[in-house]
Amino acid sequence: MTTETKPLKRSDYREFYPIVTRWMDNDIYGHVNNVTYYSYFDSAVNRYLIEHGGLNIHDAPIVGFVVNSHCNYLAPIAYPDAIDVGLRVNKLGNSSVTYGVAIFKQGDEQACAYGDFIHVFVERAANKAVPIPESIRTALAALVVS
Repeated sequence: MTTETKPLKRSDYREFYPIVTRWMDNDIYGHVNNVTYYSYFDSAVNRYLIEHGGLNIHDAPIVGFVVNSHCNYLAPIAYPDAIDVGLRVNKLGNSSVTYGVAIFKQGDEQACAYGDFIHVFVERAANKAVPIPESIRTALAALVVS
């Protein structure tokens, strides 16, 4: 079940990452394939964690595992569209975070797609849930919306 209440405007998001769609993102129907949106979500979330939370994706003892994601599609995008991935935090727990994410064509105020994406933070070696590291929690707190 999602905690999101359909935020569809740029002003509903705290951080944005530009992405240029690629030729291979299109499917036979001439628009970006649905599974590719999840790649965009994952790229934006992890870039934020690396840049703002200090996540070392190669050596960190604690990492975030995706345990749930979903996307609602409102309007198609296609190569060579330039897009922005909007990012926010809908819920910040002890060991998990629910991100709100949305896809916007650059220059558009309304989302083409939106959804959520849940990370559970785990100790890499033990594969067990642990509290979110403080540097990452601080970064995530900056994205929290009520």
